[in-house]
Parts: sequence; structure tokens; C-alpha cells
Amino acid sequence: MKILGNLIWFVIVGILSFIIWVFIGILWCVTIIGIPFGKQCFKLAGLTCFPFGKEVKTDFDSHPVANIIWLILFGWEIAVGYVVAGLFFYITIIGIPFGKQCFKLATLSLLPFGSKY
Repeated sequence: MKILGNLIWFVIVGILSFIIWVFIGILWCVTIIGIPFGKQCFKLAGLTCFPFGKEVKTDFDSHPVANIIWLILFGWEIAVGYVVAGLFFYITIIGIPFGKQCFKLATLSLLPFGSKY
């Protein structure tokens, strides 16, 4: 199920999300100050490709200042977007596994610094 879910996810959602996150990460990495934020965008890009079978573990204490800056500036907006997408997926029975992946991405998008998957 993990392989099939990842393939369907990649075709429907993953490839576009991956391209967007990589583009945003490259834009962040253009400036020296934005490199840590760009690296987190690349982390999100990696998870958006194939999220099935991966578990997100957040660690706020490893980089609290960076996580707070990320959360205030744009983390909560990204998380709300993933939660709304997850709720839309939950409308149908077939979409429930995809909704779970959206909630996983919302968790990572809230506190990406120090998180592992």
C-alpha cells in the first residue's frame, strides 16, 4: 500500500509540491541569511514527494528561535493550507490516507527546524 500510495500521491500532488518547495528553497538560498530557511524548504520538498511510510518527529528544543521565526512568519499559513487540503481529502473514504499525509506535512511545516522524518 505504501508504494501505491506514494505513486498516486506523486502524480496528483507530489510533483507540483516538490517543484514549488525546491523553487522557494532556491529563492531563500540566494541570500546568506535565508540559507537555513531554504534548507528547511528542501526538507519539506523531500517529504512532499513520497510521504507514505514516513513518520515526522518534531524537536522544538533543538532550534527554538529559528522555529519561532518560521512559525510567526509563514509556518502557520502553510500548516493551515495543508490542514484545509487534508480536510478536503477526508470528505471521501478513498481520500483518507491522503488526508493523513496532509496532516503529516502540516506538522512538519509548523516546526521544521530540528524535525526528522
